[in-house]
Amino acid sequence: MKAGRSFLLGALSFLLLWWGISLLADNHSLPDPYQTFQRFWQLRAELGLHAGASMIRVLISLFFALLVGVPLGIFLGRTKIAAIVDPLLYFLYPIPKVAFLPVFMIFFGLGNVSKVILIFSVIVIQVVVSIRDGVKEIPATYFQVMQNYTQNPLHQIRFLILPAIMPALFASMRVSIGISLASLFFAENYNTTYGVGYLILSAWSKMDYEQMLSGIVVIALMGFFFFGVVDGLENRVCRYRS
Repeated sequence: MKAGRSFLLGALSFLLLWWGISLLADNHSLPDPYQTFQRFWQLRAELGLHAGASMIRVLISLFFALLVGVPLGIFLGRTKIAAIVDPLLYFLYPIPKVAFLPVFMIFFGLGNVSKVILIFSVIVIQVVVSIRDGVKEIPATYFQVMQNYTQNPLHQIRFLILPAIMPALFASMRVSIGISLASLFFAENYNTTYGVGYLILSAWSKMDYEQMLSGIVVIALMGFFFFGVVDGLENRVCRYRS
């Protein structure tokens, strides 16, 4: 119920802002919401295929980013080697990973693998840094108490570190999803027949602005869906925060 109200409020605010800007601009390259949604309805089946392809790429990239980033972040948060690795992370973090797309295509081909690796490379360092910082915020006294019960590092991870870093993990997932969706436009511009990024660029090249904005609306809907799922998971896993 709360998610439904949130979606309705966000959608109405977005539509009013869009309508106001289109009226002020008075330009055919920015059609109003009514024209765009007429085109959206005509293309609904095609848009569903493009959205499905993009969502699969985002989910695979996010899965591997968490699979690599969470253990590495925990390791850096609990060991002194972080002092050696941190400068490398800070050097790599601000580099625009989309610049490596030609390199990824050379090494991994023009298909989906290079696109997934691009999105993965964009978000994995962000996951590592967030988890590392979440581990460092755990008070040292918690580890001292834990050592009174067990010296097994796996027990510390399961019963102390993982529950403590859950808020940081979910926050990292939200940021990663936003960055992933923003990266689709670049990742899906080459050797692609399905994907929202491909759809937007193709519509722009044909000056089909209603279709282009329909693709942008699809990205917004995908983002809202992903954020809703993450919020639902966080509410179930982190009940103590309420």
